[in-house]
Amino acid sequence: MRKWIEAARVRTLPLSVSGILVGSFFAMSESRFNWKVLILALATTIGLQVLSNFANDYGDGVKGTDNDDRVGPKRAIQSGDISPGAMRFAIFVTAFLTLVSAILLIYKSFGQKYFLYSIIFFVLGILAIASAIRYTVGKNPYGYRGYGDIFVFVFFGLVSTVGVSFMILKYVEPALFLPATAIGFLSVAVLNLNNMRDEVSDRKANKNTLIVKKGFAWGKKYHFFLVVSAMILFLVFTILFDRFYDVDPHQFNIDNYFFLVFYIPLILHLKRVKKTTEQRLLDPELKKVAVTTFLISLTISFQMIYLFSDLGIYLIEMLLDKFN
Repeated sequence: MRKWIEAARVRTLPLSVSGILVGSFFAMSESRFNWKVLILALATTIGLQVLSNFANDYGDGVKGTDNDDRVGPKRAIQSGDISPGAMRFAIFVTAFLTLVSAILLIYKSFGQKYFLYSIIFFVLGILAIASAIRYTVGKNPYGYRGYGDIFVFVFFGLVSTVGVSFMILKYVEPALFLPATAIGFLSVAVLNLNNMRDEVSDRKANKNTLIVKKGFAWGKKYHFFLVVSAMILFLVFTILFDRFYDVDPHQFNIDNYFFLVFYIPLILHLKRVKKTTEQRLLDPELKKVAVTTFLISLTISFQMIYLFSDLGIYLIEMLLDKFN
């Protein structure tokens, strides 16, 4: 069990659910909430992340990309802890369970009333599962051509945040594209750190990530763009939310900006990346960015609820409505 938990790379899971939290709690701030949609959305997203991690372990393992030149921690197939056959079976089971979770999510969100929406999100679910597998698996995986950033940005940024909000509200809120883009950028930043760390081994294995194509120095500039842009987008969203969605838009609510505290570790992180010349020293930074993104998203999520009502009163009223 320990080997499978390590292969699932649990440290990446908080980052993957960040968009789900922001999208769901925004819907709650609009006095709309569906806890079944939230739970199923979390299960589907976690399943998609674990599937991606298993597929990445398998694809890089059988291609020989994970070898002694790799800087990061050894993966399951590389170390021999899990056989390629067992990992293939795990990929199949995880893909199946993720698909089941996605179908249940779509049904609980739209039922039979919104058939067209159900079809659209079903196609998105299939694409997400296929993309998670095809990142490193197959004869021509797109992760080996430098397109992994697009997959991460779209599915763990835009689709997770705006998508789950749409499932609850049944309309698209344009303001949500700001935090969705920010979460997408920070998710890509984690992938970028991973690619900067593995530049040497990826280059030898012909895994042409953006870092292999553009170089380590370019990767640092790209990383700064992703992180700084995300910080700006989170701040702009909070200002707009404070101005247009608050019950008293003329009052400045300083407590809505508590999430800015978590900008401190991001700034320190950028300073470390700037000074780093050895790729192996970037490995600890992956977890820091992932956890910080989760904490920012969680803080903003709770702040959106606090703007409209006390969370405790809201939950009590929701429970009373449920029993009535």
